[in-house]
Amino acid sequence: MKAVIISKTGGPEVLELKDIKLDDPKSGEVLIKNEAIGLNYIDTYHRSGLYPVELPSNIGMEGAGVIKKIGPDVKDFKVGDRVAYASMPIGSYSTHRIFPTKKLVKVPDEIELENIVTLMTKGLTVFYLLHKTYPVKSGETILYHAAAGGVGQIFCQWAKSLGCKVIGTVGSDEKIEIAKLNGCDHVINYSKENFAEKVKEITNGAGVPVVYDGVGKKTFDRSIECLKVRGTMVSFGNASGPLDPCNVTKSLAPKGLYLTRPSIAHYTTTREELDEAASKVFEMFMTKKFSLKIFKKYPLSEITKAHEDLEDRKILGPAVIIPN
Repeated sequence: MKAVIISKTGGPEVLELKDIKLDDPKSGEVLIKNEAIGLNYIDTYHRSGLYPVELPSNIGMEGAGVIKKIGPDVKDFKVGDRVAYASMPIGSYSTHRIFPTKKLVKVPDEIELENIVTLMTKGLTVFYLLHKTYPVKSGETILYHAAAGGVGQIFCQWAKSLGCKVIGTVGSDEKIEIAKLNGCDHVINYSKENFAEKVKEITNGAGVPVVYDGVGKKTFDRSIECLKVRGTMVSFGNASGPLDPCNVTKSLAPKGLYLTRPSIAHYTTTREELDEAASKVFEMFMTKKFSLKIFKKYPLSEITKAHEDLEDRKILGPAVIIPN
């Protein structure tokens, strides 16, 4: 059994693949043999120390595999079940791991496990963004940043299936066509154009009712400019760097705006919420409301390279880690 361990925070070089030994699962736990692992930007936050973890630490929050052992009193899962997860405790960068059943979901036989790890974190994120944080309405024009990324690939297609008009931003010209293929009606390169001005032009000066922003530092201030009166600013990531403190009087008060910082954890606080979200994601995928194309697969032994590519914006869509 192997797992990626960090003994100190820093760049991709701190990721170390080591041999491990695991105890038998305890009450409410199972032993999973991971078949596929999700690669997500939040993993870099744990590695860098932006989101502090107690060291030494495992890393990774998303995985899918097969149950090999169950702990005492586990009744809802059995050996051989195909399962997936996308939550704490971290530790998915591993060949095997112990995981609590309360945060585990069963995977439909129709979906390959490699696809599941592009669906869990990213799909659950899109579910809560579009249906819970700001429930969109058919006919609305909305703004989504990083429309060519892994979450963006699902988000734009899902939003279009709900009848929305999607304005997407990207950080380079090479990503414009990808965003269009993902379903965007309009695509703006925010590194070259003032996207706030373009949004006002597209909406005839009206602005948008909601901005979904996982980019962060580079896009926050102008995103505020894009919003209508009583609009909602959804800040759910900071791929370009952590946000500066928000001046409520300056940023929110002039238009009576709403600001929220949601995460999957906020919308999966109960078994019922987790099952609702996962079921909806699986349903949308199996009914082809959105499609997925895995951009690249990395062996676990090349996890340093995977993080380098992720932070250098070389990954244009969902990427998967395959345990060695």
